[in-house]
Amino acid sequence: SRCTSFRQRLYNQSGNGLADGTLDVSFAAQLRQGCPRSGGDNHLFPLDAVTSTKFDNFYFKNILAGRGLLSSDEVLLTKSAETAALVKAYANDVHLFFQHFAQSMVNMGNISPLTGSKGEIRKNCRRLNNFH
Repeated sequence: SRCTSFRQRLYNQSGNGLADGTLDVSFAAQLRQGCPRSGGDNHLFPLDAVTSTKFDNFYFKNILAGRGLLSSDEVLLTKSAETAALVKAYANDVHLFFQHFAQSMVNMGNISPLTGSKGEIRKNCRRLNNFH
């Protein structure tokens, strides 16, 4: 992720000039070395610094350890008992994570896209195409 995507967690998460209290202190210090208060917007950081080139469940273990990079990672643990339970389950059981991931991929593959005049392929994913 680009520095601009998580900088607020390092310097002013709650508008008080402090780092996000849910971030591990040493992890926040490590991130600040490569993501200064200003500049370095395009510096890239892995979502999983432990096993960034491997598909595994360390992403979830990192969240439990206060080492989730993005705010959206942290809210998986803090905003809902249901998602927090999944984070804990996936962190503790890589096979469960793989099983659920595989089933989710099958489910997504079975989604029938809208075609013809009922749907569109967006030129920019953030907005509808403008047909005049």
